[in-house]
Amino acid sequence: MKPETLSRTALNRALLARQMMLAREAVAPLVAVERLVGLQAQQPQPPFIGLWTRIAGFERESLWRLLHDRAVVRSTLMRGTLHLMSAADYLRIRGTLQPMLSAGMRAVLRDRLEGLDVEGLTTAARAVFHERPRTFTELRTALLETVPEADERAMGFAVRTHLPLVAVPDDSSWGYRADPDFATAESWLGTVPGPGVPAQELVLRYLAGFGPAAAVDVQAWSGLTGVRDQLEALRPRLKTFRDDRKRELFDLPEAPRPPEETPAPVRFLPGFDNIILSHADRTRIIADEYRPRVTTKNLLVLPTFLVDGFVAGTWKVMIAKKAACLTLSPFTALAKPAKAELAEEGEQLVRFIEPDAVGWSVKFAAA
Repeated sequence: MKPETLSRTALNRALLARQMMLAREAVAPLVAVERLVGLQAQQPQPPFIGLWTRIAGFERESLWRLLHDRAVVRSTLMRGTLHLMSAADYLRIRGTLQPMLSAGMRAVLRDRLEGLDVEGLTTAARAVFHERPRTFTELRTALLETVPEADERAMGFAVRTHLPLVAVPDDSSWGYRADPDFATAESWLGTVPGPGVPAQELVLRYLAGFGPAAAVDVQAWSGLTGVRDQLEALRPRLKTFRDDRKRELFDLPEAPRPPEETPAPVRFLPGFDNIILSHADRTRIIADEYRPRVTTKNLLVLPTFLVDGFVAGTWKVMIAKKAACLTLSPFTALAKPAKAELAEEGEQLVRFIEPDAVGWSVKFAAA
């Protein structure tokens, strides 16, 4: 049979359904973190907002407590970036990602790797962290004491990608200060991460949370290579589709694929949210012409909001005289019903982010 062609809107609704964006769901935060296969956490705050926009009645304290109870960890994972992941998933998946992390280190450092003993550095760093949790600034200082002529940034990056480390939460509002301490995963969780699950298992987890998808989409999310071969091996267990560009897409047969006319409520996304970053072809969530407007020169991915399921602008929260204001910057003029819905949802968001403010407001910048 000829595979069904899925429109851009149909792919959008499938993605929203799996990302808990068509309706907030009454699930425990730990369950949500595992369904999403982690949340991007380059900064401490975004994962909290990411769960607030997905979970009915989500409270900041619930994720904060999971971090302190060591049920969720923050570590370098997919694409070599910081993610929150359940401790159980982390111990199972970290090893699967090691080849990607090693390749990423080589691609970034290139000739700076010359003369760098990665295995020796990892051993030395493990001993440093064994003494007590430390920031990476402290780690680099300690390593320079033994190899004073070395490239300290290169050493730090090599350690980050080869030694399983987790950030240590503190009493900060969002769980971590800007420059957190790190500890070895073994000391923090009481066990060493395993060799990793088969790559096929990780591919299936991705499809459950982000499908239908092509091989290049899975690779964009994970950084893994050889994805096409993994999908070919899984083909008997999967259903295939085509998109409007004739690409072959793979999916779990029973995964949700709502009709494209399914209503999509407005939603606010934090910076770096994986729903924006986890496909090679991101047109199912953001138009190509808008992508440059959500990424800054220093590679920050800005907070965004969705209208009818697609990214329609960016947002930020500012404090003035102890009052909090959420400013929305739409890409194009918004219809009155959408603005009203955004204003209502936005007030709840600004109250969540700044609960101790003396007042909360929402305003729209000119398109």
